[in-house]
Amino acid sequence: STPYFCALARPHSAASAIKSEAQGALPAVAADTLAWLGPCIGPQAFEVGPEVRAAFCDADAAAQACFVARAGAPGKYLCDLAGLARLRLQALGITQIYGNDSTAPWCTVANTSRFFSHRQGAAVLGASGRFAACIWRG
Repeated sequence: STPYFCALARPHSAASAIKSEAQGALPAVAADTLAWLGPCIGPQAFEVGPEVRAAFCDADAAAQACFVARAGAPGKYLCDLAGLARLRLQALGITQIYGNDSTAPWCTVANTSRFFSHRQGAAVLGASGRFAACIWRG
């Protein structure tokens, strides 16, 4: 498979697939890649523990900017999930990143009338919800 296909088919392992299969092709793939980040739990609502923060910050020191210590909750952090996604994409050399900019309008928790949140919806609707993603090659 081509490096580009590996990045599309296995986004969870795109970095390792590209590094192992086509180190020299990374800039070309990144230059032709556009990412659009959709709504997700926002940085004022996503609480994580120190192990999550450590996993990201140990891999990339820049990730520290995506975590804020939660006042009144020792050892807990508010996490900017979209910010972490942007950092990972930028580390791959992808510069065309659009959509979720980590502001309140993109938060699924704060905007339940606009976005479904499985965390909140499960209590009301049961474990119901749908998710769609679109990936295409132009």
